Amino acid sequence: MKNNLTFISDVSKKEFPIDDKISGKAVRDPIFALIQTDFPEFDENKFLSVSELNMYREKYISNYLAVEIGELSNLENKVIGSLKKDVSLVSSVEDEVGDRTFGQKVADSVAAFGGSWKFIIMFGVFILLWIMANIYLLVDKGFDPYPFILLNLILSCLAALQAPVIMMSQNRQEEKDRERAKKDYMINLKSELEIRMLHEKLDHLIMHQQEELIEIQKVQIEMMNDILSRIK
Repeated sequence: MKNNLTFISDVSKKEFPIDDKISGKAVRDPIFALIQTDFPEFDENKFLSVSELNMYREKYISNYLAVEIGELSNLENKVIGSLKKDVSLVSSVEDEVGDRTFGQKVADSVAAFGGSWKFIIMFGVFILLWIMANIYLLVDKGFDPYPFILLNLILSCLAALQAPVIMMSQNRQEEKDRERAKKDYMINLKSELEIRMLHEKLDHLIMHQQEELIEIQKVQIEMMNDILSRIK
């Protein structure tokens, strides 16, 4: 009974369920050639399991990436790892949130406030009140008479401090954009590889169905021959 439920793979010589049995005829040429590099005796009349075929599919994809883009980076290895584990790359990418330091939080807050209409209006009102107070209220004898040297000093100091803080925030935003571009590349790469895998599986399914139809036709022909022989 066990022989009817299992088969011996011609690749690894291990026993697998009969449902995982795949003929060498159903394997695409590039992957078939890859199998033959490890097992030269493997031909179209021999069989292997689905897990072994998937292993060589992943190996074929790795070789393809290595040829197209050179040595595999951590990004490509991560994508291939997600294919092996059959996990979603989008959810893991979206969950990655970097922790900000105190300085980064301050820089982001200053950049957000300094680039808003609220800051422009408040600072414009402050300058206007400063000028009005020193010219009209204190009759040009205030703490900062015309030409407002103290005000110019405050504005210069504010610009000198605000500019590098905003640049810090912009640099951090550029890092986030680079990380986002890497994540988009990983998602697009996995989509391309999954489409390739889907083509492989569809081709295998079509070949498998064709083999089943051929077997059914053979059985039908045998039945017709038996009927004709009985009639004669």
